[in-house]
Amino acid sequence: MLEKYLQDIGLNDKEATVYLSLLSVEHASVLDLAKKTKIKRPTVYVVLESLSKKGLVSETTIGKKTHYQAESPERLETFVERQKLVLEESQKILKDIIPQIKSVQRESGEKPIVKYFEGREGIISMLEELFAGINEEGGETYLLYPKDQLDDLFTEKEREKYRSIRIKRNIKSKVLYTSEKGEKPSDDTGDRIKIDGGKYPISCDISIYEDRVRISILGKKMSGIFIRNKDLADTLKSLFNLAFDKLKGN
Repeated sequence: MLEKYLQDIGLNDKEATVYLSLLSVEHASVLDLAKKTKIKRPTVYVVLESLSKKGLVSETTIGKKTHYQAESPERLETFVERQKLVLEESQKILKDIIPQIKSVQRESGEKPIVKYFEGREGIISMLEELFAGINEEGGETYLLYPKDQLDDLFTEKEREKYRSIRIKRNIKSKVLYTSEKGEKPSDDTGDRIKIDGGKYPISCDISIYEDRVRISILGKKMSGIFIRNKDLADTLKSLFNLAFDKLKGN
């Protein structure tokens, strides 16, 4: 149990074994530790050096030989505190380099990631995946949907959950929608145009955000396709903007 705890706070299995072995004696040589722990001598040297850097082991000279002794268990608190500081600093650095890492994450032209979802619950989980893993706020999502059909298929609570995720992240929307009821979408976080559903019928719910495309196929057998590919997303955004600008008279 003690070895497991030491591993949980950041020591590897051999470091935990050697440290506990040293605690049980006043001091020990590398040969003594190798015999006691069943770890090969060259490895014991490496482990002792690592524990020394962590402030958990120190050297002492007995006669003409170098022996090692464990620092008090209270030093583990100092070790954990140091680990926390390192993690906090790493978290700060990570926020700065994430945009740089994302710039090389998936280059244009690479094979797209495609996922298939079935049923009503599948479509709901696909909505959440549209924004999953994106930490920064802002941007714009492009939406094309039949409003009346979505109102019939999903509860207000379910629709509000998707809106709240988008609004919380300050993501604006550009929307083309159909509706026979004459009702406008319920939030004002973007630009919306109602189109003639009789002339231009829409039976799918489509979202485009960043390099992600979500297509929900509505009806009796509901299903969905989630595609992650920058080329496809950018092309669909261009087609959407072409239609949007024409309808707006730009």
